Order: sequence, then structure tokens, then C-alpha cells
Amino acid sequence: MSESTDHRLDVLAALADTVAARRGSPPTASYTAKLLSQGVEKCAKKFGEEAVEIALAAMTGEREHITSEAADVLYHLLVLLSATDVPLGDVMAELEKRFALGGLEEKASRQQD
Repeated sequence: MSESTDHRLDVLAALADTVAARRGSPPTASYTAKLLSQGVEKCAKKFGEEAVEIALAAMTGEREHITSEAADVLYHLLVLLSATDVPLGDVMAELEKRFALGGLEEKASRQQD
């Protein structure tokens, strides 16, 4: 992994830490605290809205719009993970495990009969 990639992962981890730190803050303290104070359902709904927005942005092919929406998706995913008590590290460990298998093999291992 390049130094640039490491730095970007550090930014994602730092954002996850910031989201976690805001969890318990008064809703007036930040947008993150407000979202988290509204519960898992609100956080899930907002994440879903952002997921739809990036899908629509992808269909336009406008790179700046896609990039902006992707950042929104990552942020709202981190908020949702915090609301459900799932640390980013757990998600990264799952991705690492899947990466070790390879895409098709990993997908087949999750197939339900």
C-alpha cells in the first residue's frame, strides 16, 4: 500500500473516531450528534438516501458529483456504524478476510443453499 493510500485510510479512521466522539454530545453540538441522537432508524434512512444519490450520480458520469456523493456515503456509513456499535475496525477486518480469498471464491463461500 502506498504512503498516499495509508494517509487516506488514516483520514477515514480519524473521521470514524470523530463520529464516535460525537456520539453522546448534545444534538445542538454538531450534525453528527444530531443524527446519532435520532437513533438507528434515522441514521439508516439517511445512509439509504445517500446510497441512492451516489447511484444516480454514477449514472451521470460526472466525476466531481460522484466524488462528492461518495464522501457523503462514507460519512453516513460511519455514522450508521457508530449508531449500531460496529467499529470501523471490524468492517476493515471483514474486508481483509474477504480480500484474502479473492472475489469469486469469497462470494461463493457466502452463498446460501
